Amino acid sequence: MTKTALVYCEEATNHDTGGHHPESSLRPPAIRQALRDRRMDVPELRPEAATVEDLLRNHSRDHIDLIKAACLDGEEYPDPDTVMGPGSWDAALLSAGAGITAARALLDGQIDNAFVIMRPPGHHAEHDAALGFCLFNNIAVTARWLQANGAAKKIGILDFDVHHGNGTQHAFYDDDTVLFISLHEYPLFPGTGYPYELGKNNTNLNFQMPPGCPPEQWLNTIRDIAVPQLETFAPDFLLLSAGFDAHHLDPLGNQRLESEHFGEITRMVKHIADGRIISFLEGGYHLDALGESAAEHVQALME
Repeated sequence: MTKTALVYCEEATNHDTGGHHPESSLRPPAIRQALRDRRMDVPELRPEAATVEDLLRNHSRDHIDLIKAACLDGEEYPDPDTVMGPGSWDAALLSAGAGITAARALLDGQIDNAFVIMRPPGHHAEHDAALGFCLFNNIAVTARWLQANGAAKKIGILDFDVHHGNGTQHAFYDDDTVLFISLHEYPLFPGTGYPYELGKNNTNLNFQMPPGCPPEQWLNTIRDIAVPQLETFAPDFLLLSAGFDAHHLDPLGNQRLESEHFGEITRMVKHIADGRIISFLEGGYHLDALGESAAEHVQALME
C-alpha cells in the first residue's frame, strides 16, 4: 500500500472567518472525522511554517507585509470576502509551508504522497493580492521551493476546484517548466481561465465547465485530455489543487459531481510523476460532502 500522509495542525482552525463564512474552521475537522468514520488510519505530519524567503519566491514583500498587518494589527484589507484575524497569520504561514513539509518528507522517502488539509487555501492568491479566501498561494510556494532546491525540473499542476486558480495561472504563465491544467465552472468567480490563455509553449490549459454539466464531462476531460498532456509533459512532481466544490451539494458551485468522482479523478492521475503527488485542500464548503469527497480522494491516494 502507498505511504500517504495528511499534513495538518490545529492552528489551521485558528484562522477565524466567522460563523457564517463558507471557508470555515470546521472544514479540516470534517475531513478528519470522515476518515475516522471509515476507520482510515492516515498518519499526520505537522507542517513547518513557510519562511519569508519561501513566500518571496511567489509574492511581493509589500503583499507579505500587508497580510501581516491585516492579521496582527487589524488593518482593513480591500477584499471583504478574504477575512483575516489574529490567528490567521500563523495559520497562513503554516498553510504555505505545509506543501514544503510534504515535499521534504517525500524526497526523504518517508512518504509516497501527501494531502495537505490546512487553511486558508491558496490558489486564488496573486503575487501581490489576497483574493477568494486565499492569503498566500500555497501550491505555488511549494512549486517554487521544489524548483529552487533542484528537486524538480518539471512540475505538473492539476486544479480541479470548481473555481479557476487565477493566482496559480499567473504565477507560472511564462514558465514552461510548469504545466498548469485547470478545470473550472464558467461563468463563476473569479471570472478568469479562458481556453485561449495557453501560456509559454502551451503549458497553461483551461477547460471551462458549464453550469450543471454532467460529471462525465469532468471525468472525460481529465481522462482524455489532461492525463495525456501530463503524461507527455512527464513532470517530476504532480501537485493537485484539490477543491471539492464541484460536488452537487456545494453551495458555491453549480456542478453535479458525487463524492466518489473525486476518487476516480485521483486514480486517473495517480501514476503521473511516478506517484510523487502532493495534494492541497482548496474549496469544498458543504461539510458532509467535503468530508466524504476528501475521504474518497485519500482512499485513492493510499491504494
